[in-house]
Amino acid sequence: FAEFDAEQRFDVSVTPASDIKGCECPRILRGVKKPTDCKLFGTGCTPENPMGSCMVSSEGACAAYWSYGRFRTPETKQALPA
Repeated sequence: FAEFDAEQRFDVSVTPASDIKGCECPRILRGVKKPTDCKLFGTGCTPENPMGSCMVSSEGACAAYWSYGRFRTPETKQALPA
C-alpha cells in the first residue's frame, strides 16, 4: 500500500508532538492514576481546552470524568479540592 502513503507520495515533513508537562494521560490510560490525580484536570485541561488525549475525545477517561461528574463527591455534588 506504499502507493497510497501520503508521506511517500508527497514531500511532507511531520514534526512529532511533544508531551505536555504535567499531563498524566499515559498513566491514566494504564489505570495507574485517575483523572483527578492529574494537576491539569479541570484547571488547564478541560473539554474546551484539552491538553492531552484523555480529554480530546468525549470517550476519553478525563472527558468522561468531567462530563459525568465522577470527580465530585456524592454527598455534596461539589468538585473535590485540588
